[in-house]
Amino acid sequence: MVIKRPHQVVILSTSAQVRLQTQSAQNPLYKGTWDCLSQTVKKEGIFALYKGMGAPLVGVAPIFAISFMGFGIGKKIQQSSPDEALGPAQLAAAGFLSGFMTTVIMAPGERIKCLLQVQQAATGPPKYSGPADVVKSLDSKRGPTNIAKSAAATATRDAPASAAYFASYELIQRWLQGPDRQKLTVGTTLFAGGMAGVFNWVVAIPMDVCKNRLQAAPEGKYTGAMDVLSKLLKTEGPTALWKGATPIMLRSFPANAACFLGYEAAMFGLNQVAPNL
Repeated sequence: MVIKRPHQVVILSTSAQVRLQTQSAQNPLYKGTWDCLSQTVKKEGIFALYKGMGAPLVGVAPIFAISFMGFGIGKKIQQSSPDEALGPAQLAAAGFLSGFMTTVIMAPGERIKCLLQVQQAATGPPKYSGPADVVKSLDSKRGPTNIAKSAAATATRDAPASAAYFASYELIQRWLQGPDRQKLTVGTTLFAGGMAGVFNWVVAIPMDVCKNRLQAAPEGKYTGAMDVLSKLLKTEGPTALWKGATPIMLRSFPANAACFLGYEAAMFGLNQVAPNL
């Protein structure tokens, strides 16, 4: 039950997030998060909130595996001994590497998700029937590079966000439990993990808006993430960079609290079964 509830929050808020971030500023379809959810369910049914989640759900296990592995690698290459405690900048550097490594899986999955979630907001019949149809359509146009469109924008979002994510988690745990982190509790892990998720998205939201607009836009509308940013600031102002913040923040604390609790529980179990692994 601990994992299921945050997971549901992630799915529902992700759908609202993408639609709010990619809607027209001149003729907005939604007034806010709750209006977006209400209209989506009313017009398309409850299952519309789960559109585009096939690709992210398939990729979520390897993405988190690569993410935590990358953080571990980032720490090891900076440590002179396994027990050396790293400083804030070193933890951030390890997190930066982690975010960069996940892009290879994250970017294609996000592209598919964005296209499926915004197609119902457009006029006319749906263009894609599901994730496989998106892959087939995009691959036939420009090959795998089309599916991985905006990989650079994804990396620009995820690398600094992961730096904030892992560094904040480690530092909060040290603050609560001491530098050796030998007395972790469920409560401190949930709090540190939840706050790490908040810090992650505070850093990520502006580039997330640019990335989603780039991935959901018709071919040729933008030349890249910087073009999206330039046009967004010119036409809508700086506040547009924080569109979709409400659904993001609704999910960030519970989802990441559960994530780190699962991670710490898994590491505890592995250390008991295979302490020398």
